[in-house]
Formats: sequence, C-alpha cells, structure tokens
Amino acid sequence: MTITLYGISNCDTVKKARAWLDQHGVAYQFHDFKKQGLPLDHVDRWIAAVGWETLVNRKGTTWRKLDEGARNAVADAASARALMQQQPSVVKRPVVEWGGATTVGFDPIAWEQNARG
Repeated sequence: MTITLYGISNCDTVKKARAWLDQHGVAYQFHDFKKQGLPLDHVDRWIAAVGWETLVNRKGTTWRKLDEGARNAVADAASARALMQQQPSVVKRPVVEWGGATTVGFDPIAWEQNARG
C-alpha cells in the first residue's frame, strides 16, 4: 500500500501527522502543495471520497482572509475546486491517501486503523 500525505511542510498539523507516521514506522510519500502544486486530478477524487465541505478549511487563516463575496461563492464542488486551485492553502490538512481510503485532518485513532491496512 502506497501512502501519500498532502499538505504544507510548515503547517503544524502536517508536522504532527508526519511525526506520528515516522514514530509508527509507516512509510509514506510527502507532497507539498507550496512546492509541488495542488494535484487537481487528486482533488476530484478527494471531493468524491470525503466531500468538498470537508476539504475546505473554513477555520484557517486563508479562508478568513478571503472577502465575504469569495467565501459566499463557495457553494458547491465546482466552486470549492476553483477556490482550492487558486488558494491551495485553503485545503484542510493533511489529506492522506491510504491506498484506497482518503482521510482529511489528523486523527490518530482513525490513522491507526488505516495504517494497518
């Protein structure tokens, strides 16, 4: 099973997630949105797997910096995808592909189950 963790290297939650994977001996690849870009083909899969509402981080700095019109314009999967393409930092992190499953955010209990396959 190939595990890929998507996020931003200086994000505190991503740092915790990477530390957890390392401590549990889980091999993974890291994809940094800032350096490698947001993989839009994966975004479509993530939206299908977890829903656009889960992917858009409405509590983060990037979301709060958007003007009200831009925030209100995010009303469906297509508008959320467009925002994520323009502002990759609005994606809730980390997004992890565990072979066939996709998770968003850092949840050690759920990760324990996914890491075991």
